[in-house]
Amino acid sequence: MLNRDNKTREVTDLKLEVIPRQEHGISRKDISENALKVLYRLNKAGFEAYLVGGGVRDLMLNTQPKDFDIATNATPDEVRKLFRNCRLVGRRFRLAHILFGRDVIEVATFRGHHGSEASEKNASSQSNDGMLLRDNVYGTIDEDAERRDFTVNALYYNIDDFSVRDYAGGVEDLNNRVIRLIGDPETRYREDPVRMLRAVRFAAKLDMTVNDATAAPIPALAHLLRDIPAARLFEESLKLLQSGHGLQTYKLLRDFDLFTPLFPILAEHFTEDRNSKSEQMLELVLRSTDERVATEQRINPAFMFAAMLWYPLETRAEEIAFESGLSYYDAFMVAANDMLDEQVKTIAIPRRFTAMIRDIWQLQLRLSRRSGTRAYKLLEQQKFRAAFDFLEMRGEVEGGQLKELAQWWDDFQKADRDSRNDMVQVLNKASSAKKLRRRRKTKPRRRKPNPES
Repeated sequence: MLNRDNKTREVTDLKLEVIPRQEHGISRKDISENALKVLYRLNKAGFEAYLVGGGVRDLMLNTQPKDFDIATNATPDEVRKLFRNCRLVGRRFRLAHILFGRDVIEVATFRGHHGSEASEKNASSQSNDGMLLRDNVYGTIDEDAERRDFTVNALYYNIDDFSVRDYAGGVEDLNNRVIRLIGDPETRYREDPVRMLRAVRFAAKLDMTVNDATAAPIPALAHLLRDIPAARLFEESLKLLQSGHGLQTYKLLRDFDLFTPLFPILAEHFTEDRNSKSEQMLELVLRSTDERVATEQRINPAFMFAAMLWYPLETRAEEIAFESGLSYYDAFMVAANDMLDEQVKTIAIPRRFTAMIRDIWQLQLRLSRRSGTRAYKLLEQQKFRAAFDFLEMRGEVEGGQLKELAQWWDDFQKADRDSRNDMVQVLNKASSAKKLRRRRKTKPRRRKPNPES
């Protein structure tokens, strides 16, 4: 039975509630035309077809869904026979992707319960810790609902009669703004530890609260994320931090001890009051990312990762320079390679992004060298704008000369040609005067001749 206490209720048995068309606010005009095409064709071919999960949840909240996913009793091979523009993907979860140009409609076959029969060994597999390695056991819509992760995602919009099927009190949880797992939370997290990240992401995105029973096991099980492939965690990190609610998501990840398994390098830079340079930079870059997403500006994961890892990089470079006697520049380059090699073990940042991260980092060392023609050449660098934006953030964290340097570059970019020349001339004179003072300090004094010699 369902315990209806919103704070502690744990969903163990499902009870279907069918909400007819006149009692919910979902309209077909708010559903993707391509998703409707897929739903209607599956239905016409005699299969059950439902809009499911986040698409239904968001429509019930009167927000525009990002994706429209479909669940059906048709197998992936049966779906492929119906759609020439279909490709099958996934090994752990076999899915059908229906392609309409860049628009992809994901179709999943209803999941069933795992059995112990030998015939299912190739369809289903779990690790010793309970993690699902393969999950291609198919079943009914009722079984599929039990296999869903959260109550608010166990909502099905039926294209046949336009009703919504609610299996786990999802509508009630939407109204009460609660994120709640279906089933025993520890078991479900062990099946797929990424569910812990999803709980946090939905809570931040939907401005909801993770209910007590769902939240309780997370800190103790956070270490299970180390067993998740680094490539999968890269994709999850983008959903967590670059979907427009990154700052709030980061704060929740810290609260649930989930951030350290993703970014172990940063852990030693964390403080109790969350005010170290690294933590200030994290808040700055994530707030900036959220603002860019809100205004539909372009974002690049490389910039975010470069900012997040900067202060650990500085610390490592200083340690290497001290221990090895290398110049700071050489130590910096060694540290940069170390940082990225270490980070990709947990989050597999693709090479196209690690190359840009290195460029942004290297330019931080060059931006202070502006005399002669250097300022003009730096301005022409492909990654200059990203490097400058990051310099501004560093100036905001550290202030002083770094903030003055960022202001100089801001003025230089906005100035006309004559003003730029004047700015560089001022630097050239200051540089020449500095060199002259240095030569005078090092010039040996002439000894007076000894009259007795």
